[in-house]
Amino acid sequence: MADQPINQNNSDEIDLGQLFQMIGRGFQKFFNFIGSIFKGAFHLIMLFLLFVQRNIIIIAAAIIIGGVGGFVLDKVLPENYISRMVVEPNFNSVQQLYNNIAFYNDLAKAQDSVALATALNITEHEAATIKEIFTDSYSDENQKIKLFDEFIRGLDTTTVKAIDYENYLKNFNSLDARFHQISMISTDNRVAKKAQPAIINSISVNEYFKLQKKINDENLDLQEEIYKNQLVEIDSLQSLYRTVLVKEADKPMQGTNINLAEGGESKGRELALIQEKDVLKEKLVELNEQRANKSTIVNVISDFPTRGVEQKGIWNSYKFKLPVALLILVFGILALLEVNKYLKAYKQK
Repeated sequence: MADQPINQNNSDEIDLGQLFQMIGRGFQKFFNFIGSIFKGAFHLIMLFLLFVQRNIIIIAAAIIIGGVGGFVLDKVLPENYISRMVVEPNFNSVQQLYNNIAFYNDLAKAQDSVALATALNITEHEAATIKEIFTDSYSDENQKIKLFDEFIRGLDTTTVKAIDYENYLKNFNSLDARFHQISMISTDNRVAKKAQPAIINSISVNEYFKLQKKINDENLDLQEEIYKNQLVEIDSLQSLYRTVLVKEADKPMQGTNINLAEGGESKGRELALIQEKDVLKEKLVELNEQRANKSTIVNVISDFPTRGVEQKGIWNSYKFKLPVALLILVFGILALLEVNKYLKAYKQK
């Protein structure tokens, strides 16, 4: 019986020893795996450097030729200019705006200067200078918060609880933005300004949007008339209360407490009318703001400038783009030759 605790302790020590050995082997395998990754990465780097060393003359020649060629192209080819315009489409016309701009861009990419000139009401020569037209949303974090606030106001209480700002942003796309930026890249720095009226009119002449604007104007006029009639009614009630108060004041006093109570009640009613009048005036101001914001189908927030801005920077320079393109091409060809050499050697084994 005395030997039983001793045997139990020995068994525990053996189990712990085996556990530590297993942990040690696990760490060793892990560090060996990490080491193999570093060794493999080092091996690949050395193979790449050896590859560059064997073909250094070809690679250097590609860089020099690309640099010289890019320098010549930058001098010979005309400069590209970019012009930007910010608009606010109304009456759900944003999709039509994007469709129209995509159509113009397709014509520019296809170099169909005849059709593009007709669409933008410019000359064929001016249309031929347009390289690209594109649209993107023009909204910062503050504008997104305002849009989210307007969005949840139109929802019921149960739905609002199920939607938060993060989920709203996940489903937010460029079409949801209030403002949108139209950009035009061209070798003519004045063509964007000339094309602006045609871009805006292409949406404004749409019969559906014209009908929506007409209905909106009529609704605003009707709402304004209702508010003004309510103001007239309030003025009439105020005049009536004043007349009643004057007549009551002329009557002999029949009781101080009763007159004080009636006077307080009359003042309360008059104060309520004044507050209601202030609310109606605020609503009229809001109506005028709505009328101003939706006076056109597309509001031009910022026009195309008279002259576009020259596209500068290393990324837009042929001195950078051409050497990189040649370098990628040379590396691709040399890599294919190396693979072909390896396959031939493998086939002969």
